[in-house]
Amino acid sequence: MIGAIVGDIVGSRFEWNNYRGKDFELFTLECRPTDDSIMTLAIAKAIVSCGGDYSSLGEKAVYWMRAIGRKYPRCGYGGRFFGWIYSDDPQPYHSYGNGAAMRVSACGFAAGSLDEAKRLAKAVTEVTHDHPQGIRGAEATATAVYLACHGGTKDEIRRVIHRDYYPLDFTLDGIRGSYGFDVTCQGTVPQAIEAFLESEDFEDAIRNAVSIGGDSDTLAAITGGIAEAYYGVPDAIRRTAEGFLDPELLALLREAESVIGG
Repeated sequence: MIGAIVGDIVGSRFEWNNYRGKDFELFTLECRPTDDSIMTLAIAKAIVSCGGDYSSLGEKAVYWMRAIGRKYPRCGYGGRFFGWIYSDDPQPYHSYGNGAAMRVSACGFAAGSLDEAKRLAKAVTEVTHDHPQGIRGAEATATAVYLACHGGTKDEIRRVIHRDYYPLDFTLDGIRGSYGFDVTCQGTVPQAIEAFLESEDFEDAIRNAVSIGGDSDTLAAITGGIAEAYYGVPDAIRRTAEGFLDPELLALLREAESVIGG
């Protein structure tokens, strides 16, 4: 989960001020955790609270996203998700926004099989983003995390994602000049996965994600979760990112990592 959080924090200052290069300072005082980090930790908490029995994971995801989310009302939620958090009767709203994908890295880390990774991702996603493209984005992300965590090569990950989810028939250099702000899963998840696939190490993956522009914090959060599973996160980057978390968020991270790993 820390990989997604790092990506979110690093990308936060570029969301509305894209920088199409890789030569930027990784962390500055302008950085902050956004809804991507908050919801990543909320989903991790839901998984932990299941105690290994995921039959009620959807219900727990609803509870924890709302319980934790209400404590951070100004972290950048989309309008419909904000309404869902505060609704008296929270129901899915047929969204295919990229919020479905940015929060599911814990599903890939917690799963005991690829099929389970997909099931967990679907369970925590369909409570809000029940559009097929929303579920597809979440499953693709969890699939990439699971494969990266369990020894999958980049070629294997590319092959599975290309076959089952999105055509990865582009390069970052090829889209960097034209890629625009896009909050859909189908316009974010393939690019985030490609940013990982073209990377040399964890930090390079985050820089790749930021460098193409678009919804930078969410792109980098998705990329960061996969890159963590594949490379791990350097201690210095981890420590700096943790410094942006308040005590409650840091405690959620520690708990999740102690139970799930990642």
